[in-house]
Amino acid sequence: MLKNTTTVGKGVLSAALAYTLWGLFPLYFKHLAGVPSLEVVAHRIVWCLLLMAAVLTVMKRWAWLGPVLRSPKVLGAFTLSAVLLSANWLTYVWAVQHDHVLDASLGYFINPLVNVSLGYFFLHERPRPAQWLAVGLAAAGVAWLTLQTGRLPWVALVLAASFGVYGLLRKIAALGALEGLLLECLLLAPVAALALGVWGWQGGSALNSGDSGLIGLLILAGPLTAAPLLLFAAGARRIPMTTLGLLQYISPSIQFLLGVWLYHEPFAASRMVGFGLIWAALLVYSAEGWWRSRAAP
Repeated sequence: MLKNTTTVGKGVLSAALAYTLWGLFPLYFKHLAGVPSLEVVAHRIVWCLLLMAAVLTVMKRWAWLGPVLRSPKVLGAFTLSAVLLSANWLTYVWAVQHDHVLDASLGYFINPLVNVSLGYFFLHERPRPAQWLAVGLAAAGVAWLTLQTGRLPWVALVLAASFGVYGLLRKIAALGALEGLLLECLLLAPVAALALGVWGWQGGSALNSGDSGLIGLLILAGPLTAAPLLLFAAGARRIPMTTLGLLQYISPSIQFLLGVWLYHEPFAASRMVGFGLIWAALLVYSAEGWWRSRAAP
């Protein structure tokens, strides 16, 4: 029992650290505000690929690559997931650099409820009444924000939808988290490396004009992408899904606080109503999941 409790404790700590790091990402990307979002994502892909390759080399986990490269079906699925991942990264970096941290946090608050809808439509899962109530409250929150601003909160919706569909693809994927991320970066790397090469040749790249500090920050994109994933993978193996589901709100909560208190993004009372409906949806969703886990034998 003591060993099991210790294992769960380590799992909670690992997952909480992963979500905390993801929540602090705006601090990093704000420091790269002078670098175009597309270039930041290209650096993230290349440096993440190199680091993940080194990690898997140390772990001696390359046996999967040969069969995968000979499987058009697997390559096709991961090409799609790689495109979704890069779109999610690009939208997030753009949002942080252009003072939309609150919108980014909203996207990750909505994401669990998007997952419920995707499970219903694509995996034939049957959400329970409380989960449908949560989805309805979240939809009402999005509708309210749209009416108040006169436009859809597109940053939040793109982040939630891209990461939701990405998660759906990875849920049914043939590879684990580490191997899958490396393969996605491997598929994206030729385009990213070509783009960096063209920008460097034209003299407009941060590698040409930036100082050593900026170049170091760009290289840091690799460890900052891989470290939370490694922590998350370690934590997810040790704790129940319900606990993991509750911990995931650490990340958007930190982003929300950064947007309001550090970056002073506008947050009118009318906007609070929309966020309030979505927070109510998350409360219903989380409470129902926690109650079900406690009631299970």
